Amino acid sequence: MNLNLRSQFEKSAPAAVLLNGHFTPAHGARTPGLRFDDIKTQIHQEILALMDWQRMESMPPERLRAELKVLTENLITTHNLALNETERRLIIQAIQDEMLGLGPIEPLLSDPSVSDILVNGPYQVFAERRGKIEATDIQFDNEAHLLRVIDRIVSRIGRRVDEMSPMVDARLPDGSRVNAVIPPLSIDGPLLSIRRFSVVPFTVQDLIGFGALTAGMAELIQGLVKARLNVLVSGGTGSGKTTLLNVMSGSIPTDERIITIEDAAELQLQQPHVVRMESRPPNIEGKGEISQRDLLRNSLRMRPDRIIMGEVRGAEVLDMLQAMNTGHDGSMTTIHANSPRDALTRLEHMLGMAGLKAESRAMRQQIGAALSVVIQVSRLSDGQRKVTSLQEITGLEGEVISMQEIFKFEQTGLSANGAVQGQFVATGIRPKFAQRLTTRGIALSDELFEPTHRWN
Repeated sequence: MNLNLRSQFEKSAPAAVLLNGHFTPAHGARTPGLRFDDIKTQIHQEILALMDWQRMESMPPERLRAELKVLTENLITTHNLALNETERRLIIQAIQDEMLGLGPIEPLLSDPSVSDILVNGPYQVFAERRGKIEATDIQFDNEAHLLRVIDRIVSRIGRRVDEMSPMVDARLPDGSRVNAVIPPLSIDGPLLSIRRFSVVPFTVQDLIGFGALTAGMAELIQGLVKARLNVLVSGGTGSGKTTLLNVMSGSIPTDERIITIEDAAELQLQQPHVVRMESRPPNIEGKGEISQRDLLRNSLRMRPDRIIMGEVRGAEVLDMLQAMNTGHDGSMTTIHANSPRDALTRLEHMLGMAGLKAESRAMRQQIGAALSVVIQVSRLSDGQRKVTSLQEITGLEGEVISMQEIFKFEQTGLSANGAVQGQFVATGIRPKFAQRLTTRGIALSDELFEPTHRWN
């Protein structure tokens, strides 16, 4: 890479020191000081002009990071900036993040305790840690800077965001979910929301350790997956639906062919035979859209053993339920809903959106026949995420889908610091699907369903 400095930068610039976040000439001249961000921006622009971009694109990231470090140090020396070691390191890190990562929010992406990054315009960045949202001191230079970062994210997966298409869903290389909205839809500047996922997928033991469920509940859920029961995971935004779906998928045998269908690929299945498909939005002419329903219909011709849909939210529900009723047992999906009963109501409404012209009883009968279990996950007031209910669908009684709760989380109060207190409880009902698990060689202890069986 040709990283030589241009001749105009070889002239020595006046020495400068960093005072209260501003660079000021060391000789005491009255020239207004430059802010740290201004120095970073200036060096960044000079580097852009000096780099051999064709060669840069073919370089491994680690080597490119090292080259950027050398070039930044050369520019600091050329401009005779009197920076201490900490200031120099911050400038180098900021340049590397800007060129190779997502600029100012790159440190948040490197922080494993951060689960959500919420950017409300260039000057407001929030982060969620342990279920609580807190403000950060991170800022972008301006709206154009934030727009460049958004464009860098969406262009990686062949999507676009502009005035004609001001909303976009995308993902980061590690699978984290991204949503962006730009003006004129967003009034106070571009909006960016990043839902982060662990690089190493969580396991059942992790969820037990977090207190999201008990060992007995985990044993039952693993049995549901192995016995090929159709499962619907219900919950609100940020409640952990996708995380639970990922964990559940770990119990699928390795000899099965699994097809995943998502709007933005987030699932991290570890089996060797996984076919991942992602929907496609329309192009600038409004053509070329491939919906989840299109992918689901096509997947039925691909000889799947199981179909896992990231989230059901529209007309694809009809094809999903039909697939569950026609030999694709063990399929799973998620839905936004506040309770298991609300989840079934939403499914019924979606069937109407799909153009199914049938009586309510017929639609409910189809839902009851397709699904076996609804698992409700919730984010509690203190930020904890828990499996708050596990209910079995037992069929249709009159005009209503019959359900019975097997496990639930009972909240008993709040501690002095606001932490939710409660316990997981078995309701005492032995599910009808227990016989199916037994015939598949999955033995569950009778004590598991005893109402006296409680866990803190």
